[in-house]
Amino acid sequence: MLIVQNINLAVRFLLELCALAAVGYWGFQTGNGIMKWVFGIGSPIFLAMIWGTFGSPKAMIAVPAPLHFFIEIIVFAIAVIALYAAGKFQLAWIFGICVVINRLLMFLWKQ
Repeated sequence: MLIVQNINLAVRFLLELCALAAVGYWGFQTGNGIMKWVFGIGSPIFLAMIWGTFGSPKAMIAVPAPLHFFIEIIVFAIAVIALYAAGKFQLAWIFGICVVINRLLMFLWKQ
């Protein structure tokens, strides 16, 4: 069971990376000219700063559990919305479902 739990944590890390990629993809699809680069590179950097400061397991600022859960919801919802806004409807659904399943397993296994 420990191996499956560790795999779930690895999947969580991959989902975090996918969230950054999704926001970056949205930025490159949305912007024009120089704004394409500002959105494409700036959006994932901003999201990573928020996640690293408040949401990651080794966050710089520890927040109470309810606020941490709220930040998780916001960060991953932004990624799903970004995919949807970029026209990747099916990928947005798949990503969202994977995040929900992963979070449920993390809750059940107290990770």
